[in-house]
This record gives sequence, C-alpha cells and structure tokens, in this order.
Amino acid sequence: MARLDLRGRRVLVVGMAASGRAAARLAVSAGARVHLTDQKPGLAPEPGCTATFGHHDDRDFAEADLIIVSPGVPAAHPALAAAAARGAEVVGELGFAAQVVQAHGVPLLGITGTNGKSSTTHFTGELLTAAGRSAFVGGNLGTPLSVLAQALHEGGVAPDFAVVEVSSYQLELPGRFAPRAAVVLNLTPDHLARHGTMENYGATKLRIFARMGAGDSAVLPPGHPQLPTTAVPAAATALLLGGAPGARWDGDTLWLAGTVDDGPVPCAGFGMPGAHNRENLAAAILLAVQAGVPRADLRPEALTALPHRMEAVQAADGVLWINDSKATNVDAARVGYAGVEAPCIALLGGQGKEGADYAPLRPLLAHRARLVITFGASGPQIAEALAGLPLAAAPGLRDAVALARSAARPGDTILLSPACASFDEFRSFEHRGDVFRALARGQENA
Repeated sequence: MARLDLRGRRVLVVGMAASGRAAARLAVSAGARVHLTDQKPGLAPEPGCTATFGHHDDRDFAEADLIIVSPGVPAAHPALAAAAARGAEVVGELGFAAQVVQAHGVPLLGITGTNGKSSTTHFTGELLTAAGRSAFVGGNLGTPLSVLAQALHEGGVAPDFAVVEVSSYQLELPGRFAPRAAVVLNLTPDHLARHGTMENYGATKLRIFARMGAGDSAVLPPGHPQLPTTAVPAAATALLLGGAPGARWDGDTLWLAGTVDDGPVPCAGFGMPGAHNRENLAAAILLAVQAGVPRADLRPEALTALPHRMEAVQAADGVLWINDSKATNVDAARVGYAGVEAPCIALLGGQGKEGADYAPLRPLLAHRARLVITFGASGPQIAEALAGLPLAAAPGLRDAVALARSAARPGDTILLSPACASFDEFRSFEHRGDVFRALARGQENA
C-alpha cells in the first residue's frame, strides 16, 4: 500500500487549533517541510516545524506547494485565493486526512447538518461497536481525522470504519473526502455571517456527497428546499429521513425501505428523550446498515447520551436536571425544550449569536415552562423577546442555577438549553456544561 509521501514538498498549515496541529504532525511524518501560521501570538511550537505566529506573512503562502487549512479559517481568505490561483494545492484538514484514511481502505461515514451532528456521530459509533465492529469516531467532534491518518501512515491497525462529524466550515475545502455513506440531518439558519445565504449554506453542506459513486449512500431530510435529492450524484443511492426510500417511524419501530437490508429495527429500549434523538437514531441506523451492518446486529438499547446533549446529570428531591449546553442556537434550544415534558424550568442565556430571534421559543415555553430564567450577556434580549411568560433574571449561570433550585418543585425538570454561545462566561459549551453539571450536583466550588 502506497504511503503518503511529501518529501521535498513545502507545506503550510494555516490555523493552530487541534485539527491544524494534527495535520502538521501528519505532514511531518510524511516527510514534508512544514511551516505553521496563525494570527494568534505566542503559540506553542510543533516539533519539526517552523512557524509564523501573531500575523500571516504573504511569503509563507507564496512559497508553499500544499496549504492545509483549519476549519476556523475561511476558504475565501485572500491569501488562500491567491495561492490557489498560482497553482498551489489548497485543502482543508479533513480532506488532507481523508485521502490517507481512504487509501488504507477504511470506509468513511460522514455526518453533517446544523443540529444533531455530534449526537448522531456518537450514536453511529456506539451502534458499530455494539455490533462488534471497530470504529474511529471524531472529525469535527473530538479527535481530528488527521490523528487516525497519522496512525495508519505509521503502520497502525485500521478500524473497520471511521465515523466523522463534518462541519460546514470543513466542507468549504473538502479535497478528496468521499464517504461510503453520509447524512445531512437538517438545515436551519446558522453560520450565515460566513456563508452569506441559506442557499450557500445548503450548497456547502451538500458537498459531503460530491465524490460519491456506485455503492455509496446519501441521506437527506425530505422536502427541504436547500437540500434537494437532485444534488446527490446519480450513481449513489439517495435515502430519506422520514420517507421512502429511507427510514420511517411506526411507534417504537424504525422501518427501512429501499436500503441494503429492508425491514423493522425494534427501538423500544432506546432511552434518549425527544423526537430529535429519534431522528438522530434513524440517521445512525441508516448509515450503519448502508455501510454493511445487518439490522439484526444493531442494538439501539445500548446507546448512551453524549455529554452536553440532553444529558441527565442529577435527579434529587423529585427534580431532574438536564445539561443541553451544546444548544448554542435557537433552533437547537427548541429541539431541547420539545424533548422534555412539562413542567420545566428553562435556563436561557449566554452570548447570543448576531441577529438571533428568541421569539420562536415562546409557544413552546408557554406550554412547557413553569419558569424561564434568563442569564448572561443576552439575558435582557431574551427576556424582552419572551415578555409575558413567567420570567426571572440572573447575572450569570451560577446565579441562574441557584434561582432554579429555589423555585423547583417535585416533578420539575430543570433544563439548561441556552440558545446562546458560552463565551461571555466560559471557554466553550463543554466548560459551561461541566460547571452546570457540578452545580446541579451541589458542588458549589465548580
């Protein structure tokens, strides 16, 4: 099997978050002369690499044969456009790693969409493991694909599958990424500051199918104007979430039709709350079956919740606490609140996204929430949008949790599904969720 050979090539890695660093290590392992660049100053070096930190130097881009781009760097960056115009290869970290993984015969299963990517990726990996298959699980979620690529390049054992969460940013420069099966779960307004319009956003998501051929499978929601099945290459199989051919629910049974293994998948033992988790499960089952795992080997009852996605973190005194910190936009929060029974105490707040409209939460919260507690930088804006509902305000999450605890009654669910990013108080949604979990458990030093 041919190894990745970059000897003598000048490689520039743009962006030094986790995926950029993993790509740099892979390029060094393949013999490249690697230079790193990031606009943040004072970053840690990488062994075997030179670096320009604190600014971008046009000469670094002009001298590179291959430029590997972290997803945080827009593909429209002028320096990248100029490099591509002069003939340099410009590719995202995902595409760079995918060519290695695919060369080693590991089938890729790709998951994208505005909401539900991480849970579906997690569910797919767990289904494969429970069915006795080995699986790498990562990409935009957790471990960059370049980590697997480097392990394979250096002689590691190949897993049966690589399950990869894929963001729209990664799909701007997808390179040779060619999944065996992939899904676009949904598409709602998000990241429009980068993509501009819903049409562009949808077209970017659909690139996940662009290199599919015979034997490959593309899964889509039915009837979405920006996600038409006509975008699926003719040689590939197009399947629908909630339609035929594809998967549809009948009670607690998921029925597959037009797949490689049609028939029922009993799901009564699946324990995750909410219609959104059933949709994520349906997508995971379709991906697993289309990848070659028989229905009879699937065990939906073995699946567990991913941290920060409708994660039950505490049950005491008749009150259930749920951590849905990953709900960083309004649509994700709507899904979270739709997934719990009344009565609930809703925690909404943080750093809202530009142009966010919280009014669509009103009908759902009017039906389900006994109290809405707003907090953080966008708390006043949220309270204004939800005026007329039972409201309380807190300066930050810690105070919001204290208010919720004092207001809770037996039978209540306290749900942190904040509809906002976390950066007014926390490093990430994970940090916010970890603090909420600790506070819910009475660990006051969180």
